Amino acid sequence: MVFGLSNPENRTPVIRPPQAPLDVENYPIAPPGLELKQVHVYVRHGERTPVGVRLASPPASIPEYWAMCKTTRQFRAAVSGAALGGLPVGGQLETRRLVERGDGRTVDGECLLGELTDVGRQSTYNYGAALRRLYVDRLGFLPDSLENLDNIYLRSTNIPRTLETMQHIVHGLYPSYKCGSDVIPPYVNSRDENLLGNTYSCKRLEILQVGFAQAAASAYNKTLEPLDKKISKYLDGNPIRVDGKPRASGVMDTIRSAIAHGIKVPPEFEDKNIVDVIERAVVNEWFADKTEEIRRLGMGRLLDDLSRKMQRKVKNGDKDPLKLLVHSTHDTALAALCSTLDVFDEKWPAFTASITFELFEKPRQLVEPSSRSQSVLSPFRPAAQPDYFVRMRYQNKNLALPICAEKGKHLDGAPEFCTLEAFRARIKELTPTNWNAECAPAGVSPASGA
Repeated sequence: MVFGLSNPENRTPVIRPPQAPLDVENYPIAPPGLELKQVHVYVRHGERTPVGVRLASPPASIPEYWAMCKTTRQFRAAVSGAALGGLPVGGQLETRRLVERGDGRTVDGECLLGELTDVGRQSTYNYGAALRRLYVDRLGFLPDSLENLDNIYLRSTNIPRTLETMQHIVHGLYPSYKCGSDVIPPYVNSRDENLLGNTYSCKRLEILQVGFAQAAASAYNKTLEPLDKKISKYLDGNPIRVDGKPRASGVMDTIRSAIAHGIKVPPEFEDKNIVDVIERAVVNEWFADKTEEIRRLGMGRLLDDLSRKMQRKVKNGDKDPLKLLVHSTHDTALAALCSTLDVFDEKWPAFTASITFELFEKPRQLVEPSSRSQSVLSPFRPAAQPDYFVRMRYQNKNLALPICAEKGKHLDGAPEFCTLEAFRARIKELTPTNWNAECAPAGVSPASGA
C-alpha cells in the first residue's frame, strides 16, 4: 500500500496536536531595561516517515510506502572532472533520486524510512520564516539580509532529516535573495557530536540508557496490559509492551508520523485515555534522564558549549557579533535538555518543537554620590558592570528553572529570568571534567575524573 499527497507543493500545512508552531504574535517582550543579546535555538526536525515498517497489515493498514517526498527528488550535484592536461575543473550534474523497493520497482516521490517529507519541509521552512518575523521584523534583533555567518551560527547533526531541516529553516529565515552564497550549516564528526546523547563515543551512557529501558519495561509493562484487548489486534496478536515486538515506542512513532501526515489511524490510537498510557511508558523509556550521571554524560557537554558562548558574549560585548545560534536536532535532545534542567513536561516532543535560551543584559543603575569628595572621585571609578539573565522557552512557554528559584538567583518579579551566574553554576556541575574517564564502561565519579 502506498500513501501520497496530491499536489504536495501547494498543500496548506495542517497543524495537529501536539505540534505548536513558533508563536510570533504572542512572544512575550522582556521587561523594560532588559536588552536581548544572544539567542540559542534547538529545534527538532520536521515531519518525517516512520523509522520502521509497522502496523502495515489489516486491520491497521498504515501504509508501508509513503509517496510524500517529491520536492527534492531532482537537484544539482557538484562534481569534479578533468580538463586538458589533467587539471581538475568543477561542474554540476543534473541528478534525480529514486527509492528502489526490494522487488526492484521504483515509485516517483517515494520516501525512505525516517526521511523528512514534503510536509516536514514546509513546516521547517515555516519555522525559519517565523524566526525571521520575530527576530528581524518584530524585534529588529537580526539584520535584514545575511552576507556571512558573523551574526548567526548554524549546526545540525549528521542525519539527512536534520540537515534538510536546517536548510529549510535557513531558507525561511534568510531567503536566497536575502542570503549570501557562503552561508552553509556545518556539522561535526559523530565522535564529537553533542547535540544529542552520544552513545557512539560514550560507552557508559549506552549502558545507562539500556538499563533505563529495562527499568521502564519492568515498571510500565503492567500498566500496558489492560490495553491488550484493544491494541493487540493491530500488532499481529502481540501485546503492546515497552520491550515488545514491535516496541511500544515504535508503535507510537508510526502512529504519530501517520497523524502528522493526515493518514487514518485506528480509532484506539485517537483515544486520549489509551494514548496517554502508552506515551507515559515510552517517555520513561526514552526521555527520562533520572540521574546526575546520565545528565552529565547526555547533555553536560552541550550545555557547557552554550554556557561558554554566552560567557564569551558577555566578556566581549559587541566585539562578538554572534546573535542567533540555531541547532537542528532530535526529540531526544529536547527532552533531555528539559529533563536535565528539571522542567520536562513528560510529553514526547512534537515535530519542529523547539527550545530557546535567550541572553539578556540589564545595565546597573548608577548611584548618586553622597558627598562632594565622592563626586570628585566618581569619574575615576570603574563603571558598574551590567547584570545578565537567561530565559528558557519551550513550545512558546517561559520556563522558570528550579535552579534559579531562590531569591537573588532570578530577576525580581520575573522568575523565568534566571541570573546567568546561577545558570552557569548549575551547568558547571553538569559538565564532565574528564569525558573519556567518565565514559568508560564502569564509569568514574566526577571527583576522581577531575
